[in-house]
Order: sequence, then C-alpha cells, then structure tokens
Amino acid sequence: MDSSSSPPVKYFLPSALILAGVGWAAVYLIGQYLPADAGGRWAMFFALMLAVTGTFMPVAAFLNRRFPTKPPASTGVVLRESIWAGVYATTVAWLQYIYINYFDEALPVAMAIILAVALLIIEWLLRLREKSQWKPERGAAR
Repeated sequence: MDSSSSPPVKYFLPSALILAGVGWAAVYLIGQYLPADAGGRWAMFFALMLAVTGTFMPVAAFLNRRFPTKPPASTGVVLRESIWAGVYATTVAWLQYIYINYFDEALPVAMAIILAVALLIIEWLLRLREKSQWKPERGAAR
C-alpha cells in the first residue's frame, strides 16, 4: 500500500459487510420479535449502532480516499468516522424516542443538525491533532 494515501475501500468491505449484515438483521429481528420494553429498546439501539457503522464504513473509506489529507487517513481514522456515524444515528433515534413519548412531538431538526455539527467539530479537532503530530518520512521528496 502506498503510504501517501488512505487504504483502499476493499480493505474495509469484509468487516463492513459483517457489521452491516448482522446489524440490519438484528434490527429487523428485534423489531419483529422483541417487546418494546427497556431491554428491547437497548438491543435495538445496539443493533442500529452496528448497522449504521457497517453501512457507513465503505463511505468513510471512499471519502478519505477521494479527498486525501496530510497525513493520510489510517484504518483507525476510517473506523472512528464510521463509529461517529453510528453514534449519531443511535443518538438521534434515542432522542426521537424521548421526544415522541414525553413531549408528543418529533425531534426538532435543529437539534439533529446541532448534534451533527458537534460531532463533525470533534472529528475535525481530532484530525487537527493528528496533523500537528505528523512527522514526514526521512528522505521523502519535497
């Protein structure tokens, strides 16, 4: 692999397919067969986290490959960004549940946007920290 670019998307496909397949199958089975008590809800949130993380993993790998940065995104960065997508989807689903059951209204779009912007800022700060600690290889062409 070229050390000046992100890993190719094909490196992430096996784990993405496993995560997304298990996650979406679990979301379906939990939705069909488990009661909507506390255990069923938390199982659904966990399954949704797996499903969205696996679904977004190839997207994150493609975006990091398409828009390269210095230093290039590692496999850990792609995984972290996929997990952020899962955290976002799960948090929005949880907030939607709270709003519907306790306030009898839908989750405000502004709140979902603010949450997305907050997670994007956190990721940007993490990447900025990685960039500040990056040391180029010795003897690399300038």
